[in-house]
Amino acid sequence: MTTLLITSPHATASPTPPGHPERIARVEAVLDRLSTPEFDALNRVQAVPATPEQIALAHPPDYLPGLQAACEGNALVALDADTFISDRALAAALDAVGGNIQAVDAVMSGAASNAFVACRPPGHHAEKTRAMGFCLLGNVAIAALHALTHHGLDRVAIMDFDVHHGNGTQDILWDERRVLFASTHQMPLYPGSGAPDEAGAHDNILNVPLPPGSDGQTFRTRMEGAVLPALDRFAPQLLLISAGFDAHRDDPLAGLNWVADDFAWATRHLCDIADTHCGGKVVSTLEGGYDLSALADSAAAHIQVLMERGT
Repeated sequence: MTTLLITSPHATASPTPPGHPERIARVEAVLDRLSTPEFDALNRVQAVPATPEQIALAHPPDYLPGLQAACEGNALVALDADTFISDRALAAALDAVGGNIQAVDAVMSGAASNAFVACRPPGHHAEKTRAMGFCLLGNVAIAALHALTHHGLDRVAIMDFDVHHGNGTQDILWDERRVLFASTHQMPLYPGSGAPDEAGAHDNILNVPLPPGSDGQTFRTRMEGAVLPALDRFAPQLLLISAGFDAHRDDPLAGLNWVADDFAWATRHLCDIADTHCGGKVVSTLEGGYDLSALADSAAAHIQVLMERGT
């Protein structure tokens, strides 16, 4: 089996306003880095857009129609100061959700060992009823709920190492005892959530905030002391990763000091958990990362580990 790479033509055709950090060039940088011979073994497929029924796993029935109504063709419409929508942006968001669902199905069926979804816009800030933080739909949360409902799983874990807290994933899964959501993130920082006492309705949320300026060793220590033991105890049947690469020291939107090898280290240890409990079943999806070089290098380091484990 191989590592599955899911892409979307809409991800590279959905512009944001000039100067916006969440831009087409992000996915282009990742895909350009993955075009080198060392990544030839990736099984590359295009995303199939999610259906309204799949979106309704996480969002109310009127949520998607509301986003559709907000679109004015391909003109950009501001939903808030940071978040913009258009027909093309919504198409990219539907592909992001659909790609995550495809990845879950492929990994659960054994068609792929693991998967990476190179999508945009990101999804972990989208709450049940509100788009925010560049995010329109709850990509990873919907993938987890699909795994529960479609594949009959009892335990799905999500690890989010984006530098920003995944408030949307937390909001959607707050009352879902079958999902463990673990997050490391800088605090204080946007969106202002993610304190340790935000534990979910069933102690199913683990927030591990990191102080500004902390480096990869601080991250590794907190992972080893809190996150990895919690994931091991939970014994997931599927592990999802919200792979944001904006904790890198060169990223302009935050203040942590990681390097690409820190993301590779985290990926190896997360894959160890998956190897122990669920036959290596891992689905990872792109969240943040706004310095193009740091993003490309960090994503490549992450995917190299997935490929090593997928052989």
